[in-house]
Amino acid sequence: MPDISDLLQWPAFVASLLAAWLVASNGKPRRNAGFWVFLLSNLLWVAWGWHAGAWALVALQVGLALLNLRGLRKTTEAPS
Repeated sequence: MPDISDLLQWPAFVASLLAAWLVASNGKPRRNAGFWVFLLSNLLWVAWGWHAGAWALVALQVGLALLNLRGLRKTTEAPS
């Protein structure tokens, strides 16, 4: 029987794919939602990576979360 934390990789996987789909959308609200879903996937991957001792994955997700925060900020800014 798998450890419950081992199961985190599947929702993280689904969230990552959904987020990529949303971020590639033409609509600003969907792109904005995509960055939020990406942040959720970052948290799930960090939780899984921490449990698995996958420190490079944890570091990658922290970096990607910072980029997703930047993307989120850019989608909510008024156009210049």
